[in-house]
Amino acid sequence: MKKIFFLTALALMLFSCKTSSVTGKKLDKSAQVAVKGNWVLTSVTYPGSQYIKVNSFDIADSKCFEGSTWKFVSNNNKGNMALTNFDCPAFSSPITWFINTDGEFILKVLDAGEKAKRVRAGYILHIANQADDSFQLIDKGSDVAGKSIDVVYQFQRAN
Repeated sequence: MKKIFFLTALALMLFSCKTSSVTGKKLDKSAQVAVKGNWVLTSVTYPGSQYIKVNSFDIADSKCFEGSTWKFVSNNNKGNMALTNFDCPAFSSPITWFINTDGEFILKVLDAGEKAKRVRAGYILHIANQADDSFQLIDKGSDVAGKSIDVVYQFQRAN
């Protein structure tokens, strides 16, 4: 009898716990609609940028992202991005993204034909200074050369 009571109590404790995952939070629809459209990543800044290199999104050096083109579709949270800097490796990829009510911008870079639900890795950035024609994504606390820094990606609406 004690075992049944103990197992029941244990099961209740396990099932009553809620996740604090970023994917379990409500979406900020108005912020997502404001990001909808075509954008150019105009600059990547961080302290000490003249001395250190940051590998952005595990793809390329952060400076390769300057001038990259991004398309965000808010009704299905899909889009694409492409590196356009001639000094850098050619790269283009579909993406999936969303913004939650905590101001977190969740981004997954996909391989062609790959479903987002099969991709376990992604990036959590913070959206800031959102205006009609610009916004920033901030990678808070990136580990660069053993130091924690903020990497700021500045976006400008494309014409």
